[in-house]
Order: sequence, then C-alpha cells, then structure tokens
Amino acid sequence: MRIPRRRFLQASSSLAALGCARAAEPAPSPPRRESLSLNVRDYGAKGDGTAKDTAAIQQAIDRCSAFGGGDVVIPAGQYLTGAIALRSDTFLRLDKDAEIAGTPDFEDYPVTQVRWEGKWIPGRAGLFFAIGASHFGISGPGKITGNPALGGRPNAQNPLRHPALIEPIGCEDILLEGFSTSYRLMWSIHAANCRNIVIRDLTIRSTGGNGDGIDIDSCRHVRIDHCDIATGDDCISVKSGRGMEGYTLAQASEDVLITRCTMADSIFACIGIGSETSGGIRGVRIEGCKFTGARTFAIYIKTRAGRGAFIEDIRAQDLDVSGTAGGFLSLNLLASGIRDPEPVPGMDGIPAARDFHFSDVRVKDCPVLVDGVRIHPDKPLDGFSLRNVTGTCAKGISLANVQNAEIGDIRVTGLSGPLLGIHNVGGRGLDGAAAIDGPKVPDPVPAPAEPYHLR
Repeated sequence: MRIPRRRFLQASSSLAALGCARAAEPAPSPPRRESLSLNVRDYGAKGDGTAKDTAAIQQAIDRCSAFGGGDVVIPAGQYLTGAIALRSDTFLRLDKDAEIAGTPDFEDYPVTQVRWEGKWIPGRAGLFFAIGASHFGISGPGKITGNPALGGRPNAQNPLRHPALIEPIGCEDILLEGFSTSYRLMWSIHAANCRNIVIRDLTIRSTGGNGDGIDIDSCRHVRIDHCDIATGDDCISVKSGRGMEGYTLAQASEDVLITRCTMADSIFACIGIGSETSGGIRGVRIEGCKFTGARTFAIYIKTRAGRGAFIEDIRAQDLDVSGTAGGFLSLNLLASGIRDPEPVPGMDGIPAARDFHFSDVRVKDCPVLVDGVRIHPDKPLDGFSLRNVTGTCAKGISLANVQNAEIGDIRVTGLSGPLLGIHNVGGRGLDGAAAIDGPKVPDPVPAPAEPYHLR
C-alpha cells in the first residue's frame, strides 16, 4: 500500500468504519521508501504576493503525483496563483502563515465542464480543482483566499461560470482539513459527482450573494465535521441536478453526515437541501450543530414540480437555533428555484418526499418553528416527525399534505397563535390543531413535443 493512501485512510477513519474507503488491491510490495515531501520553494515559488506562483506549485504537485504521491508543502508566505490542478495520491499542506490567493485574471482559470444551477456547462475551473483524481487533499493550518474580482454570476464581460474556490469533479477519497477560506460572491467548496469526502475543522467565510460555503452536488458518502461557516448564501447546500438532464443522469446525493458545525448565513439558509433535486437526495443526517444566524430558516428543504426524483430520509437532532429571521424549518416542495427549460413532465415531475425527522431542538427567539404548508397534494410528504423542542418561539407549526406525521413534546413559550395548524394531515399528536388553508398548487408540467435526450 502506498504511503499517501495509508495517510488518507488514517485521517478518514470514520469513512473506513462505514465501509466508504476503498480497500487496497493486492499487489507486489514495492521497495520501502521514506514519505515523499516536496517544497514548492524548491520549484521556484516566490511567496511574495506579487509574482505568479502557479507554474511552480503545479510543478511540485505534478512531480509528487508522478513519484507515487506524498506531501506538497506550502511554507509561510503569500502565493499568488491561478487555477491549480490537484492530483491523485498527493496532499497539499499549508503551513501556518501560508496563504494562497487567487489572481484577478479570468484567463488564469481554464475552461472545463462544470455544474452551474444544476446543469453541466462550460465554465472556469476552481482555484483548486481536480477531475477524476483519487486519494488527495488539502490540509492546514494555512489559508486559501479567492480574488473578489472573480465572484458573481456570469455576465456580458465574463459569460462563463466564474471559478469556485475548491472544486473536485468526479473524484473519490478527498480530505479537506484544518485550513481557512475567504471568498466573495461565489462558492467556497463545490464537489460534484464525487464520493468518499471528509471535510473537517475548516473555517469558511464568504460575503455577498451566491457565496455558498460547501455545496454537495450529486455526491455520496460525505462527512462534514466541526466546521465554522459564515456565508453570504447557504452555509451548506445539498443538491443533485435540475430538470430532465439531472433526472436522466440520476446521480443522487446520498449518505451525507453533518456534525458539530456552527453556521451563520446572511442571505438564505444555513443548510439548504435542494432546490436542484432532479437526481434525488437521500440519507442526510444533521447532528450536534449550532445555527447562529439565517436570513430565512436554519434548515430549508426545497424543490418544485418539474424536478422529479425524491428527497427522503432526512434526519436532524441535537440542534441549537438562534438569530434566524425566518425560523427553524421550512419545507417548500412546490415552487422553489428556477424552473428548468426542460422540466420533468406530469406526475413523474412532482418530487416524492419521505421520512423527514427532527428531534432535540432548542430554539431562541425563533419567529416560526415550522413552515411546512407548500407540499403538493398529489404527492404528500410521507413521514414527518418533530419531537422534543424547547425554547422561545413566536409562531408554531404549519403543515399541509402530510401523511404519518408525529408531533410530540413541543415545549416552547411566547407563541402568538396556535401551536399547530394543519390541512390534509394525518398522524399522531395532532389533537387540538387549528384548521388552515392549503397551498396554491402550480399548473401541471406538460409533456414536451419531442422526447428528451442528453446532448
């Protein structure tokens, strides 16, 4: 077994325990060698914040991978770079007082296929990107900073999708650990079509719209632990593609565990599930997290007719919620997000929703406990529970079109209306609920004139 692979498996033992890390294949034992460590200064990197160090850092990474893998060391200094490609079996180590800062020049970020709003399109590669790599990562305690000139949405001057900060695509066995990031108006970490990801002990900061912290996009077996995230947009977003393209590819996001994170958002939600859900989302666990601010809700589960597929097996427990302008939990399964030009038609296009469970939640000055009215009556949410909630809250729980609900042990004070309002809801713990109006249902998505095909 090569040394970098052993290092990854040791660092990500939680994945190995769950059977997520790949076992090494039997092979003749190579000659034993010392763990390889290459210093970017030896390849010409200046670290003076002025000279572009892209070529020197890339050379060190490429040679490390070619030699069988190991560490690439970034010593103290400020390294100005364009996009850097990460390679298999190679770990970038940022020493204390080492900062990698992106250049402001779009031409320093190559064009490749990237995902943007649930579609695969040509776009700029991330400051750190990888395509089809395995057993690699970045560790701290240094810092990675995106250039503010690169943020924002595509525009007339720069029509391609702008660079993310860290973006693995089609990769596996990824470790991101112990460093901090800063960016503006664009995603900090975006993983697409990856599996076996460990993200832990990161400090992530972004400002402005579209500044997501961590985007999990059609990925499997993801662990996000002990991260401190304060962002302009969602702190953590879980999604899986949009419209017929995402529905046809059927690449779900599944087995995502978020633990011990502290999150604050200034534009949307702390954790957003959707609205790009056409590949399906299942098996999301949120445990032991603190939500200290949100422009809308701490947790926002969202999709719309025309997405298709499913959102299922969502569980959250042991949460502290404060500073939210909207409240604790919002469910909008009817009309959230952009309608795709090629939506999934008819009943197939109405996402199925099953098994949403929340327990052991402590709220402080929460405007709304649960806004769960926007659910399609033709495909009700099957299985919803909310148990053991304490704290202060202005408005309670509103639910519509839910089967097999269970509400129990809700002990909040400060309510200005009924604790529970329902429309077309069945289950337990509903005694004394007030009647409310159901949601306005959008028109059905018609079938296209021509059958869809990937192109």
